[in-house]
Amino acid sequence: MDKHSELSEAATDLILEVFRFNGALLNSGDNLVGDLGLTSARWQVLGAIVLEERDLTVAQIARRMGLARQSVRRVVNDLVDSDLLKYSENPDHKRAKLVGLTHKGAETYRLADQRQIRWAKALTDGITIKDLKTSLSIIRCLEERCAEEVGQNDQEWNL
Repeated sequence: MDKHSELSEAATDLILEVFRFNGALLNSGDNLVGDLGLTSARWQVLGAIVLEERDLTVAQIARRMGLARQSVRRVVNDLVDSDLLKYSENPDHKRAKLVGLTHKGAETYRLADQRQIRWAKALTDGITIKDLKTSLSIIRCLEERCAEEVGQNDQEWNL
């Protein structure tokens, strides 16, 4: 029977904490922007488009967020119904429409972003930039290693 090393046990503790942190982030995000008609998922979709500075397809949004295309499509449709996003023709692909912000969507995102800046400043009070950058580096490294495992033989991990 396999036993944890000190390093693999610490990695497992970190992974479990990231799961809990993700839940806390989603709850905080929902509370931060709920009165703007957003949820964390809706905010995340708007943000994917804003950060890219161009309209995207649903598949492109899903890839950037690391989510399933079907769930992103549902959120995009909700945002279109709420007049925060709009579909437009894609000159590169007949069926995959582009998704872009409406004026209302851009303004809603701007308001959410301002709240997030104030929230992030309060959240990081007393934490050093060095510690945050180290944490980010470690999480990115682990994320890349997880992504590399996709496509590996599942039998490798089975007993």
